[in-house]
Amino acid sequence: IAATQPSTNWHLKENAREHHTSKFSSEELIVRRGQAFTITFNGTERPEQNLIFIAETGPKPSKATKTLATFDISSTASKEGWSAVLQSTSSNSASISISSPHNAVIGRYRLSVQSGSSSPTSLGTFVLLFNPWSSGDDVFMPNKAECEEYVLEEFGIIFAGNKNHISSFGWNFGQFQGDILNICLSILDRSLYYRQDPITDVSHRHDPRYLGRVLSAMVNANDDQGVVLGNWSGKYEGGKNPSSWTGSGEILQSWKKSGFKPVKYGQCWVFAAVLTTVLRCLGIPTRTITNFSSAHDADGNLRVDEFYDADGNHLERGADSVWNFHVWNESWFTRNDLGPSYSGWQILDATPQEESGGIYQCGPASRHAIKEGDVDLDYDSPFVFAEVNADCMYWNYDSATGKKTLIFSKSTEIGDSISTKAVGRDDRVDVTRDYKYEEGSAKERDIFKKARKKLGLEDKFDPTAPKVEEIEQKPDISGKFKVAGSLEVGKDLDLLLVLENLQSEAKTVNVKMTAWSTLYTRRRVNQIWKDSISVTLAPKEEKQFPIKIKYPEYQQQLTTDKTIQVTALCHVEDGIQVLVKRNITLDNPGIDIQVLGEAKVNKEVVVEVAFTNPIDTEVKDCVLQVEGSDLIQGILELRIPPLKANEKSSTKFKLIPSEAGPKHLLVNFYCDKFADIKTFKMVNVIN
Repeated sequence: IAATQPSTNWHLKENAREHHTSKFSSEELIVRRGQAFTITFNGTERPEQNLIFIAETGPKPSKATKTLATFDISSTASKEGWSAVLQSTSSNSASISISSPHNAVIGRYRLSVQSGSSSPTSLGTFVLLFNPWSSGDDVFMPNKAECEEYVLEEFGIIFAGNKNHISSFGWNFGQFQGDILNICLSILDRSLYYRQDPITDVSHRHDPRYLGRVLSAMVNANDDQGVVLGNWSGKYEGGKNPSSWTGSGEILQSWKKSGFKPVKYGQCWVFAAVLTTVLRCLGIPTRTITNFSSAHDADGNLRVDEFYDADGNHLERGADSVWNFHVWNESWFTRNDLGPSYSGWQILDATPQEESGGIYQCGPASRHAIKEGDVDLDYDSPFVFAEVNADCMYWNYDSATGKKTLIFSKSTEIGDSISTKAVGRDDRVDVTRDYKYEEGSAKERDIFKKARKKLGLEDKFDPTAPKVEEIEQKPDISGKFKVAGSLEVGKDLDLLLVLENLQSEAKTVNVKMTAWSTLYTRRRVNQIWKDSISVTLAPKEEKQFPIKIKYPEYQQQLTTDKTIQVTALCHVEDGIQVLVKRNITLDNPGIDIQVLGEAKVNKEVVVEVAFTNPIDTEVKDCVLQVEGSDLIQGILELRIPPLKANEKSSTKFKLIPSEAGPKHLLVNFYCDKFADIKTFKMVNVIN
């Protein structure tokens, strides 16, 4: 008589609670490795006798690649491999506790059971993830509050702006929503590594180092039809402007729905946020990091060269650049390949900047290795070291003769206010000291020299021993731009150019000034304004020159990054040139969220969003987008009627929270005059 198909009770609720996977909304068992889970199945006679379990994953499971395990019932759980322990039996059902090893391959497993000599019967599938709560796991994180933040928290704050003016916006990682886990697993199965050699790829999936590197390649579309297509042109036709996204869910779901075509468009924070979602979903503790004044050292000499013409225009010459900010990731795991002191936070970067091993991927680079200048250690340490430490060289370039003259160099410009969200709070934490010793200290310069030496650069350009054309002369004057008013889109921009004569004789200075709208990468997009003045400074005199750029002058030219670069190139008669520059990030006007009443699970609550048009012309094409895990399904989009000058709009909508606890609502408002006015609100949902 044919054996009846056993029916399996996966004890979803109990197992999920034990394994910190309750936030997944799945009918499938999701558990973490190195920890026991219980299942009950019936349809077996005398279950305790000769039962053999088979757990397998990947296309061609085998014991050699650790993608196939067969194990029978034992009296205690095994420390090394898979094991099953009988919990209880009744006439025809058995309750079994199954344990996987700490270093098991992660992914979707098929579980079957074989009794005696009969052929195996399938019990179903389950998903196995990394386990930061388990001390044997490579991703073990001893601090429970950090596990909560870096694995279970679905809301994040990303820092942006520039080092003089740090701003922030919320992000909905949404790693437990809907189909995100399945999408994350399909990302792995679409990587170049898997396509070239699926068996080897799957066998490496026990290793967070390997998965971090693979995913840093797959989150960008370069090379492998990955998730997000980058665009730094300032023109985003045919896709969404990178600054308009408020969460990863929409991006990952669009990628799947389109038949895995790259989603348009992303910039650094989008790549970092999507990688955070994927890694947290798989159980690797991960956070986003923002580095201000971030160097992109394309030629690997730990220095960044910037070129300016005689009018002070920043030239697109050479591949090096300095970004107002750059966002990457840190993930937490051990580095058995490097040694214990290099374990802990590891840098991964999914933004396609430079190829590594022939494809656009970056990391994992040990943060400790970066701080100590150990740039010879895997992976991509020289590039990351330069991002926070490169020296800056500013050149005057004459396109007619091809001659370049050094204006000045600076070793303290790069890698400022390195920031991440606090654990359990919506605050900024500065982690600059974890990346480098104090800027300007002897220790910091020693580390820089050590890094240059390891890269074989010690004979080449060294700021302390310049070649003839690179000798810095002492300037006769100094200058700076000061902000004299508010930095807000919709208002005039008021600046002061402050020039000081450092010498004891009078100096005549010809000043050429320009203002350009830029991207956050400081790439120039549109010229907004230019002017020139000639001034005479008495000995040791300081003078201020007011500059006003009116809103109508810059409104059409501004990019959605809301950034403007002002430069003044000062030609001192019989002296050397002095470059004065400042990168300015404007703030959007504010937007206000109020929750009207108490937020309770499965009960409607009304939210009101208010915006006042601050400018003296009408704004139209207004849209309000709202999202928030456990507060709202997907994204709510509301069209708002045009607003006259200084008119206030108030929009109400309803939420039905699905889970208790502190949740975050994210709002993005945009119209024809303002791009992506974002805010978020913590909503405490009660049962």
